Amino acid sequence: EMLQNKLLKVLEDKKVEFSSAYYDPDDESVPKYIKKLFEEGAPADFVLIGATTKQPYEINPALRSRCAEVFFEPLSKNDIKKIVKNAGRKLGAKLAIDVPEIISQYTIEGRKAVNILSDAYGYALYNDSKNNSDKNVFISKSDLKSVITLNRLVPYAEEKTKSKPEIGRILGLGVSGYIGSVIEIEAVAFKADKENQGMIRLNDNAGTMAKDSLYNAASVIRKLTKESLSDYDVHVNIIGGANVDGPSAGAAIVSVILSAIKQKPIKQDVAVTGEISLRGNIKPVGGVLEKIYGAKQSGILKVVIPKENMKDLPDCIEGIEVIPAENIEQVLEVVF
Repeated sequence: EMLQNKLLKVLEDKKVEFSSAYYDPDDESVPKYIKKLFEEGAPADFVLIGATTKQPYEINPALRSRCAEVFFEPLSKNDIKKIVKNAGRKLGAKLAIDVPEIISQYTIEGRKAVNILSDAYGYALYNDSKNNSDKNVFISKSDLKSVITLNRLVPYAEEKTKSKPEIGRILGLGVSGYIGSVIEIEAVAFKADKENQGMIRLNDNAGTMAKDSLYNAASVIRKLTKESLSDYDVHVNIIGGANVDGPSAGAAIVSVILSAIKQKPIKQDVAVTGEISLRGNIKPVGGVLEKIYGAKQSGILKVVIPKENMKDLPDCIEGIEVIPAENIEQVLEVVF
């Protein structure tokens, strides 16, 4: 924070001022240019380009308002594969055909990908030395799997799509920082033992915003079907214990509850994000670009997003179909 304040002062004054306990203005041995810098300062009418991994809200607002912000997309699987292949060439190693693909499943960071390959190289080199081999090191799939097991690595994005539609399961989208992910949401519904005495339950660690989305969903479903959820025992589960900070699971929750009540299967290659209003409108949410990226990583073919979020996207997104929706009816047309 202190350094950010100093930088802000430099940007405002267009000048850098110098001070030091070791500087003596009366010392004749000090070069003239040093004296000039301490007495007059140095001009700072330049364009400063900086890079940070901080979140935007962590940067001083006054400093941030003076910046032109440029956000970089995360690396894709193909990017990671290229990095691994280049690193393999530099190491002088031969890679099994599956090695780049496997590494791309465990990280989206170029540096970590190279580190994984380096560990596999060392493991393969050790095995070759035991066999007294003088050939170029060959990194096999088994070498890489051994390194993955030893390092306790887990896949970055698991494949969550399925070829057949399923009842009571939908894929939502979440985001943490600049990284999107696919969230599995499931629901079951049974007729209540007594009329108007049904219960709606959501796992406790899903977050208060997700619970609000559930209550909104109950009103929207009653509007759509003329049925009250109070006649059903409904249990909604966000798999993996994910905490949903925002209201973006609303559209997905409506869809999955309707699927459970009406026994209608949902397509498993589609992911949904969007807040649901009491009138059934799909409201904009944050982190849409990151969510789409996370969906691509998990093999999703289509994503449904709020129509108002389309302005946040670049003109061309490859590898996935983006479908805008204004209301819940448009969402249901896609997922069922």
